[in-house]
Parts: sequence; structure tokens; C-alpha cells
Amino acid sequence: MPSFAEKVASEIPSEVRMISGCHDAQTSADANITSFQLPNPAGRAGGACTAALLQVLYDRPSIASDNDDTSWVEVLRCMRENLDDQGFEQVPQLSSSRIIDVNERMTIVNDYPSGVKRAVLIGINYVGQQGELSGCHNDVKNISSYLRQVHGFRPQNMITLMDDGRHENPTYDNIMRAFQWVVNESRAGDTVWIHYSGHGGRVADDDGDEDDGYDETLIPVDFQRRGQIRDDDLLRYLVKPMREGVLMTCLMDCCHSGTVLDLPYRFIADGDHYQMERNDDFDLGHLMAVAQMAAAAVAAGVDLADVGRMAQSVIEEVDECCVIL
Repeated sequence: MPSFAEKVASEIPSEVRMISGCHDAQTSADANITSFQLPNPAGRAGGACTAALLQVLYDRPSIASDNDDTSWVEVLRCMRENLDDQGFEQVPQLSSSRIIDVNERMTIVNDYPSGVKRAVLIGINYVGQQGELSGCHNDVKNISSYLRQVHGFRPQNMITLMDDGRHENPTYDNIMRAFQWVVNESRAGDTVWIHYSGHGGRVADDDGDEDDGYDETLIPVDFQRRGQIRDDDLLRYLVKPMREGVLMTCLMDCCHSGTVLDLPYRFIADGDHYQMERNDDFDLGHLMAVAQMAAAAVAAGVDLADVGRMAQSVIEEVDECCVIL
């Protein structure tokens, strides 16, 4: 009989890692990122999680090389120290589709030299709306600079969505189509980076797969009309269909982001955990059901932008979760 790990690998073919800024029940924050000492930051405001990670990565530029042995544990605990130094209580965590020895070298780029590096970068300030943020555009600009300057990502292989009037708007449809693009284009040996900076939410679970009774969500700029993007949809249309041999790293800088990709393993950088563990809330049966639905949608030629019209029967409100400092 196949083991749990073998069953997961058969349903999630790619290697997926997610760095999140907080637990599902925690909130994140807009911060004055000048105190994080980033090189040439795009502005004063930004997400605390994004700034804390970039501070670690820039402080240790050799992480981008094969000669560096900085581990996942070191990176996430340094993130936690950076956040704590600035007065934030957020606890970063790493979740994954594969069990990782977090004491081994952190890697975010595939080992294949011929592989293509792609990115989808989403920053939503909700300009003119209740709950407007101030730093999410800066987060995207700072992450984009890091990926291009340090890891050699090329602009033609990067999709940027921001509600700044200059980039493509981060609507529900555009976000889902960006995910569809990166899934369709990526092949074995490729590297994918997904960055989301904006509001995150929690809505009542609609299919019984969440022990806490809530689905975690990303909140597009047009959420009042189109609804929120549930963790089930991210699993079904981004995580599950990504091809074997692709290495995808996701940075989710939003409230309630701990399990927003519904991955089976996690490491929490709270000082009490020393290795990656199986996520007790992970539902393998739900994953297999998601796989069947995803396959049916692909076979039917469903456009991911239509997912919201099929799945959202109610429009949820954005809670006032993000603290502005």
C-alpha cells in the first residue's frame, strides 16, 4: 500500500514551498520598512513579512549560490528575529508538498541550468476602498528587484498585477489567469516564484475540509463584486496541476496565511519546533477529490477566471485585519 508521502506526491507532482508571515489566526501588518535596512527600497511602507525575508536574503547574498549552506531554519528564525526587533508578533512558517530537512540548505531556484524562471507578483493596496493599504505595491517592486538582480529572472517571464493604474489590475479574473499562465508554461526543471501582498481573509468552509471551520482566502481588488479566492481554489488550480520537476516557492504576505495553500507539511519558526512535521489538519481525501475536480475542469477547458462565477454564491466582507503602522 502506498505511503502517505507517496500518495501526496502522486496528487501534487511538483515541489511546492510556501513562506507565510503568520498562522491562520494571526494578522499581518503594513510597516515602515526603512527600519529593515533593505538596499534601495521602493518606498517607506511595505509588508513586514516581505521586508523581514528580504533583509535576511540581502544580508546573506551567498544564499543565491550553490556554495552557501544557510538552512531554512536559519532563514526563518532570522525572519522571526527581524520581526521581533521591530515589535511584530508574527511567526513565520514554511509549508511544503514534500517533507524537507529544514536544517539543510535553503533553495528557491531549481538546479537545472537550462530551466526557465517565472514569477507572478501581486500587490493590492485597495486604492480608494475601505481597508486601503499603503505598502503592497512597494513589496512587489522590492521582490521583483531581488528576483531580477540576484536570481536572473527576466521581465518577459514575470507577470505583475497591481492596482496602481500602470500595471494589469489584480482582479479575481486576472489573478486566476496569471496562475493559469504559469501552470501552463512551466515544465520540469523550471522555477516559479509566486508573491502575494494584500489582504487575506477567512470565510466559512463550504465543503467540510477545514477542522477550524474556515477557508483561508486571498482578497482580489474586486472582491466586493467577485468574491474571495479560497484556499481550495489555490490548491485545485495552482498547486495540484503544476508539473513534476517544477520548483515553486510562494511568499504570502497577508493575514491568515498559514495554510492558504493547504500543503501537507510545515515548519513553524517559533523556537519550539526543530524539524518539518506533518500538518495534522491536512486532509488527503480532500486533496484526492480536488485532483479529480481539477482534472475534470482541465478536460472541459474551463477558464480559471470562470471559477469565481461558479464557486462564489456570496460576497464576503474584508475584515479589518491588517494593522497600519
